[in-house]
Amino acid sequence: MLLSYRGALRAGLVYLLISILWIQLSQQVFINFIDEPREMVQWQMLRGYLWVSLSALFIFLLCARSARVHRIQQPLKENRERLRQAAAVFDCTREGVLVTDARGRIVHVNRAFIEITGYQVEDVMGRQPSLFKSGRHSPAFYEQMFRSLNQDGEWSGEIWNRRKSGEIYPQWQTIRVIHDDQGQVSHYVAVFSDISAIKHSEHELAHLAHHDPLTDLPNRLLFTDRAEQALASAQTHKRGCALLLLDLDHFKIINDSLGHNVGDQLLKAVGERLQGLFGPGVTLARLGGDEFAVLAESCPQVVQAAALAQRIIHGMKQPFVFDGHQLFVSVSIGISLFPSDALSAEQLLRNADSALFKAKSSGREGYALYTEELTAHAQHRIEIGNELRRALDQQELRVYYQPVHDLQTSRMIGVEALVRWQHPLRGLVSPAEFIPIAERTGLIAEIDAWVMDQACRQMCRWLAEGRGLSFLAVNISSRLFARHELYEQVAKVLHETGLDPAKLELEVTESAVMDDPEVALEQLHRLRELGLSLAIDDFGTGYSSLLRLKRLPVQKLKIDQGFVAGLPWDEDDAAIVRVVIALAQSMGMQVHAEGIEQRDQARFLLDHQCDLGQGYWFGRPMLAADIDWARAPAIR
Repeated sequence: MLLSYRGALRAGLVYLLISILWIQLSQQVFINFIDEPREMVQWQMLRGYLWVSLSALFIFLLCARSARVHRIQQPLKENRERLRQAAAVFDCTREGVLVTDARGRIVHVNRAFIEITGYQVEDVMGRQPSLFKSGRHSPAFYEQMFRSLNQDGEWSGEIWNRRKSGEIYPQWQTIRVIHDDQGQVSHYVAVFSDISAIKHSEHELAHLAHHDPLTDLPNRLLFTDRAEQALASAQTHKRGCALLLLDLDHFKIINDSLGHNVGDQLLKAVGERLQGLFGPGVTLARLGGDEFAVLAESCPQVVQAAALAQRIIHGMKQPFVFDGHQLFVSVSIGISLFPSDALSAEQLLRNADSALFKAKSSGREGYALYTEELTAHAQHRIEIGNELRRALDQQELRVYYQPVHDLQTSRMIGVEALVRWQHPLRGLVSPAEFIPIAERTGLIAEIDAWVMDQACRQMCRWLAEGRGLSFLAVNISSRLFARHELYEQVAKVLHETGLDPAKLELEVTESAVMDDPEVALEQLHRLRELGLSLAIDDFGTGYSSLLRLKRLPVQKLKIDQGFVAGLPWDEDDAAIVRVVIALAQSMGMQVHAEGIEQRDQARFLLDHQCDLGQGYWFGRPMLAADIDWARAPAIR
């Protein structure tokens, strides 16, 4: 509708009044001045036409005026609507908004401003924004801000301001200049948000990036950076530094037997105890797992570094008690010195790692100093590891077989599969040289799987030729034994080769079984389901629990060659062998002795009812084609 209801009613009444007046006045005029009836009719018709014309003109003028008023009022209505919307946004936005006039006096703030700053409207109206200054910015900062406002009409950036409570906090703020129709500055509008939470998150992320989340100690990244700074300072001031690398002995046993939660609590307790051992000038870090590092910034002498290592070893002797557990943990330590051993933090860490390896190899719970020989040895280990990977790809490994004889009949009844490395340049590499490296690098699991496959295929060929072998023994490393896929791997080899499972015997070391007895028990039972035999290798060298041993589905105990070597003259070795044989017989197991090199040793074992034997006296490990099937040396 072009007109409002009241306006339309008013116009209708005016029109009605004018129409009545027109009729009355025109009627009086006709009566007074026209006498002829014909002229009366003509004038009445003319009066009607004239009134219609005047009415049309009146309606046109009225509509034109209404349209003009509507055109003027419509933008005003739209502007009022926009202003209402802008006011709603202004008041509801989570960003604080502050408006000043051209002279910098605050004329308006929104609700978010009050919530962020703590100031009420009456506290700030008419005052300058300098009320919020934190004092953290120099005059040059504000000069650059106003320079940007004058040049670009806008400024954005991070600024620290002060709340009403006095707290200083960071804002991200945008200030824009508002001009009037004449192009003059009329207002300044500042929109800002509180970025305290973002700053806190950035600080937390920076802390996490440089600290171990479990112990809150510096991690490898921060430790390396601090070490580089310490070495640079030591070089400038001509003083020495020492880097000690610590590793907890047998931590894996604790972690696996008591659970990762207990292991984590132990690591935290170790970190706290270590921190209590050191004063200023010593940086402690956790590099990962159960490995810690210590940097002593003023340690010019080997004696001082050794004393520090001894203090750490002594400090670890007290038990750790938590959640009802009393745990004893020892440490092995490798020491590297600056500048005598290395000139960079990276090299110091490598050298300390070499020394740590030496300390662990020497029996643990001790320390070792870095030497040049250790570097050469470490380099040799790396070279062997790389070449061993290539050897797997190039099929340089060989399977040798050592005969196993029945001591009662001297007849060969089985073979043990052993791996050898036919190096293209160095010839036949001793297993003692590459097996420890294979275990350290994790390649041993792949090697074991390959040996098992090759040996099973060879056993099938021998059986097809009519060889009277009762079993094929294959060693399983602790790495492969710990893998849950061992069952599937053995089952796959048996299926692919077609070997009767009863002909396969898997040998697992005593230490591998006792590292995690419950997991080992489950693994051994699953393997027994395949129909193969199981043997405990190197028995007597570990820490077996007889209670756990009797639960294991094992058919054979193998006496370690270290106990056989002293037979029959060494009374201790003889006593141990007799006990092992008696133990195995009482538990219904076969006894198998390794390392027999003399007839007297074989005779002693036979006299004490040992079942099987192997060693150089019966035959060295050899290729399948070189086995002497008729060899049966007489024991008596």
